[in-house]
Amino acid sequence: MNRKRLVFIGLASIVLGSLVSSTVYRHLQRRMIPERSGVYVVVAARNLMPGQKLEEQDLRMVRYPGDFLPPDVLHAQAGAVGRWTGVPLVQGDFVTASKLSDEGGLPSLIPVGMRAAPVSVNDVVSVAGFVKPGTLVDVLVTGQAPDSHKLQTITVLQNVRVVAAGTQLQHTASNETREAHVVTLLVSPEDAEKLTLATQEGRIQLIIRNPRDVSQDKRPPAQDLYDAAPKRKPVKVKYIAPPPPPDHEIQLYLGNQPQKIVKFKQ
Repeated sequence: MNRKRLVFIGLASIVLGSLVSSTVYRHLQRRMIPERSGVYVVVAARNLMPGQKLEEQDLRMVRYPGDFLPPDVLHAQAGAVGRWTGVPLVQGDFVTASKLSDEGGLPSLIPVGMRAAPVSVNDVVSVAGFVKPGTLVDVLVTGQAPDSHKLQTITVLQNVRVVAAGTQLQHTASNETREAHVVTLLVSPEDAEKLTLATQEGRIQLIIRNPRDVSQDKRPPAQDLYDAAPKRKPVKVKYIAPPPPPDHEIQLYLGNQPQKIVKFKQ
C-alpha cells in the first residue's frame, strides 16, 4: 500500500475519533447537568428613591433562573411603568409588587398611624444638606426656659426618619419671596404635636444619627455651656510649717581688732 495513503488514513482516523469523543462527552455532560431555562424579570436600571414614578428608562429586563426569584417579582415592564416606588431601590434590585404603589407622591410613603410633618430649616439646621430621605435624625430646640428665662437646648424627638427634603417659596414680612428648605419627618400624631410646639417655642436643629443606633437617651436640658465640662476633683493640700529663720551674727571691731560676735533673731 502507498505510504502517503497510510498516513492519510491515520490522520483521518484521529480526526474522526476526536469528533466522536467530543460528541459523546457533550451528550453525557447534558445528561449529568440539565440545562435550566431562565425567565425574564424586571429589575431597577438605576438607584431609585421612594415616591418616584417609574418610567421605561428606570427599568431593565434580566434573565434569571426561576428557582431563585421572589414570589411577586414582575415579568413585564408594563406592570411597573407609571407606578411609584414605595421603598428605595438599588440598581439591580428585583422590582416586585410589594415594593410599588399605585398612589404617587408623599402620601403613599406614610404608614398607617403615622404622620408626615414638614419643618422649615436652613442649610445649617439641615446639617449642610446631608439630611436626605431615609436619614435618621434627632430634633433639638433652643429657646428660653419657662422658669428662669435662660437660654436652653432640649432634645424633643429622637430616631426620626426623614421622608422628603426639598425647597419651597415663602413670603417674608416685607412681602419678599425667598426659597426656604423644608424637611419632612415621619412621626406619630403625638410627636407631630411636640414638633409643632417646638417650632413655635424656639429654633429647630436636626442632628444626624447612625442608622444602627436606636437608643433613646434621656438627659436634662442644657442651659450652660460649662455644664458638659468635666468637673475637677478637689486636691487635698497638707500644710507644712516653714523652718525657723536662722540667727543673725554681727562681728564687733574696736579699731582694727575684732572684739566679739553678737547673735540675735530676726
